Amino acid sequence: MEDSIEVILQDHSAKYLHRYPDNHALAAGSGALLAGCYGLWAMFVLPGFRRVPLRLKVPYLPSSVEQTANVMKLLQGRQGALADLGSGDGRLVSLEPVLGEPQVLAACSQGFRCTGFEVNPVLLAYSRARARWSGVPAGHARFVNQDFWKTDLSGYSNVTAFLAPGVMQALEEKLLAELPDDGRVVACRFPFPRWTPSHTEGSGLDRVWAYDVIAVRKPRPQNPAA
Repeated sequence: MEDSIEVILQDHSAKYLHRYPDNHALAAGSGALLAGCYGLWAMFVLPGFRRVPLRLKVPYLPSSVEQTANVMKLLQGRQGALADLGSGDGRLVSLEPVLGEPQVLAACSQGFRCTGFEVNPVLLAYSRARARWSGVPAGHARFVNQDFWKTDLSGYSNVTAFLAPGVMQALEEKLLAELPDDGRVVACRFPFPRWTPSHTEGSGLDRVWAYDVIAVRKPRPQNPAA
């Protein structure tokens, strides 16, 4: 009986000894993965956040190629100065492959003078380098380390925004107070809560909405009293 118990204990000990290295490797791998995720978050999301009030903070979300193409469709035929609010990695104003066609200039190809507003210094440096590598003329695009919430946007007749639902109402008020009547605003993925869009393009996560400022400023018709 004692011999049987000893054999059983030896079997269990061998199993645990074999499992331990696997568990140790799994724990080490999980720790490395979490550390890597935190490093990416700290590099691309955290910098610049202290400069923006808590209620207006927006994480970095890259736009897709299809979403960029939808934005440019809603800006066709327009010209002048364009402000990209929270420009991220700068893909909207840089050389982008649109709908499978390589080397297509996004906003600058349509004659816009583009300004990308970005408070994250890592993304800002990357977008500037990306624009240079893509061959974007220096006079057609610039990226500034500037908080657009504290910037007067009255000099821009075209605005693009890929932000977050929680700040869209505040952005409505700012743009309505500052943009000219001939301005157009294109919102990506998250529409403005109180504005009626003039046009839409795409579907799902790639859907974008275009708002003409002069139409938004018109007073809404009131229902006649019953």
